Amino acid sequence: MTTLDEEERREYYRIDDMIALQIKSLSAPEAAGKEVLLDDSPLFNLLSELHLSEFEAQHLLRQISEKDRSLAAFLKVQNKRLDLLSQVMALGLLDEVGAPQPVIISEGGIDFQHPSSLPVGAHLAVKLVLMPQALGLLLRAKVTHCDAKGDGFDVGTEFESMTDAQRQLLARYILQKQAQERRLAREKSDAQAT
Repeated sequence: MTTLDEEERREYYRIDDMIALQIKSLSAPEAAGKEVLLDDSPLFNLLSELHLSEFEAQHLLRQISEKDRSLAAFLKVQNKRLDLLSQVMALGLLDEVGAPQPVIISEGGIDFQHPSSLPVGAHLAVKLVLMPQALGLLLRAKVTHCDAKGDGFDVGTEFESMTDAQRQLLARYILQKQAQERRLAREKSDAQAT
């Protein structure tokens, strides 16, 4: 049983978003595995590796920044260039993965609309392209609920066997989106007040 505090905390880390999403059922051996999933698309795998390596290098950049500000500034510019390249790669992937669709996403799972029913307990590979950060993640998930809704089904999933880097990249994405939404709401409120 969740307490009110846990429920509020869970809601805080949950956002409504538009995400390019692709779902694939996993076989029993794939579902039981703990290794990072790889996609059939080399471009998607490169995008994922690019962000994971950038995440792993963040602590090194902080250490360099303490010792050599010029070198740190140069490396930040190079990092920005890599971010721009990853955005180009992600735009190319949107044709392959599909148009962004409305979802509810958190660090723990994702809810989305699907044209067909998925059995509760089924294991999935969930391919996400998160924009504008151009973050590509391929995560294991288990179906927690599947309810008929309109012409399709409302599917809820829970992520499984995420690496720390994947979890932190997703958490950072969610926090950035929340900050952006708060900033836009504040700007709208300020504009209405004047």
